[in-house]
Amino acid sequence: MFPLYDDNPTQDTSIVVYSLIVVNVLIFGYQLSLLDFQFAQWIGNWALIPKGFVANPIRESITLISSQFLHGNILHLVGNMWFLYLFGNNIEYKLGHWKFLFFYLLCGVCSGLAQVITAPMSGLPMLGASGAISGVMGAYLVRFPRARIVTLLWIGFSFIPIPIPAVVFLGLWIAGQTIYAAMANPNLPGVAYLAHVSGFVVGAIAVLIYSKFTKK
Repeated sequence: MFPLYDDNPTQDTSIVVYSLIVVNVLIFGYQLSLLDFQFAQWIGNWALIPKGFVANPIRESITLISSQFLHGNILHLVGNMWFLYLFGNNIEYKLGHWKFLFFYLLCGVCSGLAQVITAPMSGLPMLGASGAISGVMGAYLVRFPRARIVTLLWIGFSFIPIPIPAVVFLGLWIAGQTIYAAMANPNLPGVAYLAHVSGFVVGAIAVLIYSKFTKK
């Protein structure tokens, strides 16, 4: 399943979403300019490495934020930015610009900490905006469960766009991520599925609490 767009327009410009996309693209462009040894040093300095974080959490705390703006390859970047663009605008509109930025970074930080807790001695770098964006998706499920996500599905011998309720699309997505997380070894290279799940849960809970106290 690949989401194309939703039927949930907003009445405001998503300044933070667009800014995050621009910053991520610019940083990735800088990464491409680096030589191999420079790139390795760059990742070592700014990605979240659980073993390094456990050894010196104060010094390495910045990597909980900086790692959210690094990506391993172009597909990683494009996929994340598309999901941020698709689901982020509505959440930014509901929360407001500055609250959305705090919310986004908070989800990313929590997803990174979840990875550290489950694999504290791992020397593998964790990078990408997936945890933060998963939080946005969790918030979208809570706030807009009936919105329609027009999704490309492989039916027969071709892709066909079909509108799917957000509760179904995002429910299937998080169910798949949870299964993958249960099967994956966080100490081995691969996708940080647990970070996706934890970010999603944090995002959903945070928006539920915010909605309860603000009535928005």
